[in-house]
Amino acid sequence: MRRSTTRALGLILAGLCASPAGPFSVAAPALAQAWPERPLRLVVPVPPGGSLDAYTRVIGQRLSDSIGQPVLVDNRPGANGIVGAALVAKAAPDGYTLLMGATPTLAINVTLYAGKLPYDPEKDFTPISMVAKSPSALAVHAGVQVTTLKEFVALAKASPGRLNYATSGVGSGNHLMAEMFRSAAGIDIVHVPFSGGGPGLAALVAREVDAMVTPPPTLIPMAKAGRIRLLAVSSVRRSPAIPDVPTIAESGFPGFEATIWYAVVAPRGTPRTVVDRLNAALNGVVASAVYRDRLASDAAVAEGSTPEAAAAFIRAEVAKWAKVIRSVGIKAE
Repeated sequence: MRRSTTRALGLILAGLCASPAGPFSVAAPALAQAWPERPLRLVVPVPPGGSLDAYTRVIGQRLSDSIGQPVLVDNRPGANGIVGAALVAKAAPDGYTLLMGATPTLAINVTLYAGKLPYDPEKDFTPISMVAKSPSALAVHAGVQVTTLKEFVALAKASPGRLNYATSGVGSGNHLMAEMFRSAAGIDIVHVPFSGGGPGLAALVAREVDAMVTPPPTLIPMAKAGRIRLLAVSSVRRSPAIPDVPTIAESGFPGFEATIWYAVVAPRGTPRTVVDRLNAALNGVVASAVYRDRLASDAAVAEGSTPEAAAAFIRAEVAKWAKVIRSVGIKAE
């Protein structure tokens, strides 16, 4: 991890320590009765552009239509999503500040930045609803002599340490997914991190690396052109965008599931009446054709939930990724 991330964490911690009264100082019951009286802020912890930002803007507009108040999308990027998440964790629990959380902010960072994270994803947030899941795909260069995941595993076992794979960086969701699969398959393949998915894909197409783990949308055009071959997707069900590509689970690894997922959460202590109204509105958004079509274009799947189901899922994901991170020995520096 770059030193700038560590410096950013220090600044966040200093700012939070200097904060006035915490989020539980608000008279939540009184606020809940009149909610919503003013615009909501939906914090997205990434820069404008990209899938997460795009999904958030669709959700914001549809949510606004449902609750009768503007929903302002507030981009707060920095420190692998920590800046935006910390801001929401310390906001008043009045239903007016929400976070579009994702796998890194709500499940990975707590272990990756152990002892340094200025929020606890399980203690500092009230989950509202899941809103989407996005699989990754394992692809190989067309010159690699395999056509199935089973053949890829066999080739890796026949030549330990010879095959390598690209991801968008050390500690990224796709890196951890690949390591989870490597462990499940019992194979020795070498990780080659890049500063983003684009450079990694360029290296794969040029045969500078043998394989890559990344979301399907960037891989599909190259697969159609015959430059690369898609072997499997990491979701529990096949992706509607590439229905002919099997899942890792059905390719010999039952129960395997590793996705980048998204969930809307609020500061801990947000009134239950507000949580329930937001949950109903968000599940309405998730069921809309506009939202589902937008996600489908990225091979992602719309998925809602109850607040309880979202909380249980996040707890399970924290435990799952902690196990992977510790087994690989990844630490933020």
